[in-house]
Amino acid sequence: MGVPTTRLLVLAVVRLLGPVHGYDVRRELLSWHADDWANVKPGSVYGALNTLARDGLISVGEVGQEGARPERTTYRLTPEGEKQFGEMLRDALFDADQLKHPYFATVALFPHAPKQDVIAALRSRILKFEAALVFLEREEERILAGSGKPEEAEPYHVADAIRLSADHTRADLEWSRRTLARIERGELDVWTDGKGGSWSVPTIS
Repeated sequence: MGVPTTRLLVLAVVRLLGPVHGYDVRRELLSWHADDWANVKPGSVYGALNTLARDGLISVGEVGQEGARPERTTYRLTPEGEKQFGEMLRDALFDADQLKHPYFATVALFPHAPKQDVIAALRSRILKFEAALVFLEREEERILAGSGKPEEAEPYHVADAIRLSADHTRADLEWSRRTLARIERGELDVWTDGKGGSWSVPTIS
């Protein structure tokens, strides 16, 4: 079972910036693009803070208010939180489980969709992956051009997380291009013999 990503990242930011407001934890993780490469939803950050406080891993500090702004609670890591953070981080570092790609099931069902729909979908995926790759590469360059100090900009290690995301995107892009080419050349044909019941043996390329 994998380490809960949101829980680990929220603990990490509280450890890094504490005492820290929940809003700043959320803003920091968004600046890391954790909503993209770790699927950390902005709204889930506050839920994680509440759960971590309930579990005694972070402590709730003073509740302050500036002007007409809503009250803001500060959080800091507890000794138990430091211990569990270390254990969770070690587990995450040595985790080598492969992700279950959400497109696997779709590929298995190619024979049940019209051939032209599959071709159009692959072309669409290629365009999206190409655009995403440009964005990720630019973000990596931008972060590395900054100071790397958490109080000023995104830390440099965030660029490595973005690079990993870019590498996965390149793999998806290459697979989509190769599969589209095989279909268009007739090497991958699962439509000729009826309603998807017959798979031809493709040429490995």
